[in-house]
Amino acid sequence: MIQQPGTSGLIFNEPLLWDKSRNGRCAISLPKSDVERDLLDENLTGDSPDLPQLSELDVVRHYTRLSQWNFGVDSGMYPLGSCTMKYNPKTNEVQASRQGFASAHPLSGDEFSQGALKLMYNLEQSLCQITGFPAVTLQPAAGAHGELTGMLIIHAYFAKKGKQRSKIIIPDTAHGTNPASAALCGYIPVNVKSGPMGILEPETIAAIMDEDTAGIMITNPNTLGLFEANIKKIAEIVHSKGGLVYGDGANMNAIMGIVKPGEIGVDVLHLNLHKTFSTPHGGGGPGSGPVAVNKVLEPFLPIPRIVKELDTYKFITDCPDTIGKIHTFYGHFGIMVRAYAYILSMGAKGLTDASKLAVLNANYIKESLKGTLNLPYDRPCMHECVFNDEFQAKNHITTVDMAKRLLDYGFHPPTIYFPLVVHGAFMVEPTETESKEDIDQFIDAVKAIAGEAEEDPEKLKKAPLLTKVTRLDEVAAARKPCLRG
Repeated sequence: MIQQPGTSGLIFNEPLLWDKSRNGRCAISLPKSDVERDLLDENLTGDSPDLPQLSELDVVRHYTRLSQWNFGVDSGMYPLGSCTMKYNPKTNEVQASRQGFASAHPLSGDEFSQGALKLMYNLEQSLCQITGFPAVTLQPAAGAHGELTGMLIIHAYFAKKGKQRSKIIIPDTAHGTNPASAALCGYIPVNVKSGPMGILEPETIAAIMDEDTAGIMITNPNTLGLFEANIKKIAEIVHSKGGLVYGDGANMNAIMGIVKPGEIGVDVLHLNLHKTFSTPHGGGGPGSGPVAVNKVLEPFLPIPRIVKELDTYKFITDCPDTIGKIHTFYGHFGIMVRAYAYILSMGAKGLTDASKLAVLNANYIKESLKGTLNLPYDRPCMHECVFNDEFQAKNHITTVDMAKRLLDYGFHPPTIYFPLVVHGAFMVEPTETESKEDIDQFIDAVKAIAGEAEEDPEKLKKAPLLTKVTRLDEVAAARKPCLRG
């Protein structure tokens, strides 16, 4: 087996800063104050804040040790399915940090924001070209916010027609936030099961699509990592009843440069710039979920809209059918800078190649592991593949046991128990950025763990064994969380 990145090496303990605090310690030398002390005292009320007193070395070591407890995409492979936790070029961080962008003030006005407005306008045009839609808004803050925005647009469309509808069709392979986004707009989510091939069948949609249904929310590629090959036929069925097709484009990294959703029947689509177009994903940081629409829905886009007149860029708000403003100022600008830098540096060929490599890597893992883990849908996948623990069940080993053991081998676990359509799901997305050598390490680790499930299942049930903290009582953690600090 190829040597694995995991090791039992040196792991530091680290207490809270307040436990390390010692009176009189200070990390910096402040200049002597030129304000009289008694003047300061007059403006102070109550006790001084309870801040830890630490030396510079205390502070540096504290945060260095904490950083070593973390696992991030800069540390190793992060095969979370349905999340696209890929490595992103550091040049995009550099561009977003440039003073002209990072220090831009949102209240500066159009005249003093031409650079920012031009970038956002050009980014919108690029996303239009990539998706096949005529108009885009960059305002939504993340994917779920983009979903809500798209559904608000659909709601406004039917309100404008004078007859609101009450239901939205949502497949069992959709992203989990889709039903909530529909419900927030007053629609009743109607669940529909995918067919035996893991994709929707037109006959199923035709049987439930009626004139009281606003449309369908369809994730494509879906959460099984499969392309909805019947999308055009399904769109025709929905449109024939006056409905609209909402596309969840969170998995656009599998079809970018190959399929344009706006040209295959989708009416409104959200994208995740923090997945597909280079932004660090996860950790609670900001995201960006632009929404693209067809000509019919363009009047309902949020305001302000960015327009170009001659060589000048400006915001406009005179849009009578708009759903209004959905974000403070105009979204997360730093994320847009990163995405635009990524698109410019990659170019059309680079974006297309990224999709091809994401699909190639996922299929390589699928073919390499399908005899080791059960593969419910044994067919070519897109950017991710879904296994389960059926082969290990005879030894009472579950998906979570294998995921925990992967930590000992130096890998972040994949997504588990999602999508719900697969019992005991083990969902892997390698992304386009992982090399064959790293993917082979992951494959060998999973095969070794499957071997342990046969030879020593009791050991596997106790994993992880080499991490700083071994298996936790997750039920107790959920019911009695420790919130100290």
